[in-house]
Amino acid sequence: MVTNEISMQWIRFKNYQDANARGWLIAHYAYLVKITAGRVISNLPPSLEREDLVSAGIVGLIKAVEQFDTTRQVKFETYAIALIRGAILEMLREDDWVPRSIRERVRNLNRTFQSMERKLGRPATEDEMAEEMGITSEEFNKLLIETGRTSLLSLEDVLVGGEGGEKLQLVDVLCDESNQPNVDAELNERKRMLTRSIERLPERERLVVSLYYYEGLTFKEIGKTLTISESRVYQLHTQAVLRLQGYLQRDAELFR
Repeated sequence: MVTNEISMQWIRFKNYQDANARGWLIAHYAYLVKITAGRVISNLPPSLEREDLVSAGIVGLIKAVEQFDTTRQVKFETYAIALIRGAILEMLREDDWVPRSIRERVRNLNRTFQSMERKLGRPATEDEMAEEMGITSEEFNKLLIETGRTSLLSLEDVLVGGEGGEKLQLVDVLCDESNQPNVDAELNERKRMLTRSIERLPERERLVVSLYYYEGLTFKEIGKTLTISESRVYQLHTQAVLRLQGYLQRDAELFR
């Protein structure tokens, strides 16, 4: 019954631009904002409060409702979470609260992941990464956890840019507003590139990416699903995003 009501509201809004249906949809899916705000970042800077994240997330939700293409084979929840998370991350990036030392730490990890994979011809293990960086495995794992929890490291922020500085967002490979053949062709190529990059990840990291970004699970929920600690999920997520940064940056010429 609920599903039928949702479908009717989408029809009223998309086909007849019914403002009441638009409001109903925003209110119905508002819970996604609260959930996503809690997932984006665990440690807020003193200058920001949770309400700030929620406000930015609502903007993302409204955009999702207005832009969602009901003819595409994409769940609205998946599409909306990507836009909500992206809006929150954009607000945090504009505030630029991340210390320079953390940004440098992320860059160093990124460079090391890329150089080790070129050297080995495969993704480096955690022990190999630790040895390369001259630290113990325990120190390397702690570094991953701290980096993941205190930075804006997210899949939304690693996808390649195109001409004019335009960036490809995760949501761009989920749904597209245009039916133009050339746009669809580019979208399909982007999907292929992202899919190929994710497939290159070690199995556990690939699974974490899928559960977090496409199934909408929290790190805690993923830990229970995989029977590992939440800290371990942070580690796997951080490693996965850093590897994807390298893969996607190297394929950037596909969009030039």
